[in-house]
Formats: sequence, C-alpha cells, structure tokens
Amino acid sequence: MDTLSYKTVSANKATVTKEWLLVNAEGEALGRLASKVANLLRGKHKPSFTPHVDCGDNVVIINAEKVTLSGNKWSDKTYLRYTGYPGGQRSTTATELLQKNPASIVERAVKGMLPKNRLGAELFRNLKVYAGEAHEQEAQKPTVVNLKDLK
Repeated sequence: MDTLSYKTVSANKATVTKEWLLVNAEGEALGRLASKVANLLRGKHKPSFTPHVDCGDNVVIINAEKVTLSGNKWSDKTYLRYTGYPGGQRSTTATELLQKNPASIVERAVKGMLPKNRLGAELFRNLKVYAGEAHEQEAQKPTVVNLKDLK
C-alpha cells in the first residue's frame, strides 16, 4: 500500500481556485440565506477546505430588498450602532433599515456568521450585495447558484 497517497493536502493562497457565484435573495429567509452564503464565502463546500486560508468563492447577492423575515421581526428586530459619544447608542428596526439601505440587512447577517478575526474581515470583502437586479460584476461572469440545492 502506498502511504504517500494518504498525505493531507493543505490549501494556500497560490493553490486555491476562486469562482464568482450569483445568489438571488428574492423570497429567501434572511438567516438561512446568510448561513449558506457564509459557507460559500468560507469555502466549506469545497473538498480542499482549509480553516486558516481564504479558500471560498466570491459571492454576489442581488434582490436584497426582497428578503423575508418571519414573525414580528420586521418591527421587533433592532440593529444597534454607537456614535462614539457618551449616550450615543442608536437603534433602528429592520423596517427602517430596509427603507434606508436594504443591502446592509443582508451584509450584517452574513458578517455575523463569519469568523471574528482577520480572516473573517478578508472573507467579508469577497461579498457584494445589491438591492436590485443589476450588479457591477457582469465582467466576472458569475455562476448562478440555487440555494435550495445547497445543504
């Protein structure tokens, strides 16, 4: 038996193959969409997954304003931010944030499911979210991904 065939191959920046993927968020539940996109960004769907390397794909999400939330989350879910001044904590509901910037709802959900370190920040840069159908990545020829097919 050849023992060389059992060696574990660790991916690095030079050996990783990155693709461009297009995800349509229309009618998708926000949390389920975010967890599947986070797995695509991380590269966990690839057999060459290496935890400490950016081996995921670049993901483009369109129709971010058509994402759904269940229950009373449109009015009850709050997003907090801090201005930097004493007493400067501000909160907005999901409905207000959808009217102001629909892409940020999806971005915040996906960012919360990525690692909280330098690798997570690098992975987050591989995500592009757009409110409508149009996006700026036509030149990269992204492959359309159906989230229902992913586990």
